[in-house]
Amino acid sequence: MKTILCYGDSNTWGADPATGNRFDHRNRWPTIMGTLLNQGCSQDQPNYWIVEEGLCGRTTTREDPVEGDRNGYRQLLPILESHKPIDLVILMLGTNDLKVRFSPTEYDIARGAQRVAKGILESHTGVGDGAPRVLMICPPPTGKLSYFKSMFGDCREISEKLPGRYRQFAKEIGVDFLDAGEFVQSSDRDGIHLDAQEHKKLAEAVARAVRDILA
Repeated sequence: MKTILCYGDSNTWGADPATGNRFDHRNRWPTIMGTLLNQGCSQDQPNYWIVEEGLCGRTTTREDPVEGDRNGYRQLLPILESHKPIDLVILMLGTNDLKVRFSPTEYDIARGAQRVAKGILESHTGVGDGAPRVLMICPPPTGKLSYFKSMFGDCREISEKLPGRYRQFAKEIGVDFLDAGEFVQSSDRDGIHLDAQEHKKLAEAVARAVRDILA
């Protein structure tokens, strides 16, 4: 059985843009992905074990002076070590780095995501104390901001520039890449989170990538 760790923010946690609450397990993309990957397996002998590690507000490498304790790089190693050995880490961070208080640029956000990916590769938490494989996902562009407008400002243009940088920086360190924006859209209910149908689409896209990576 292969272990897959999904490391992300509120869109991995499963924030519902309509209510602000959390989608149940059946409607979160990591769980849906696991169901797709384990099709044809018995419930007591799945081929894949999915670990959901989403935290609302989590950044790539930034210390948040307002929300606090959200630095994804600083939190990384204890989480990896608690779930080792890990075959694959699916990394989707960067949306929270778009907040106005961080004075974001697409270069810095993508470099932050790359630094987290490097941390995974250097962690010795894979099989046989090797490196887990990494799938670096660029989050989709932001949508029409409502509640989060004062927090994120006019970040749409920066968010649209992220995929090229993520692809470039993933290639630099030899990890796999997926552009979530090719498959899903952020909800116009709040401009940041994914509606239920988008979780399903993302799960399908990531499941296809995982099959290729861990074939």
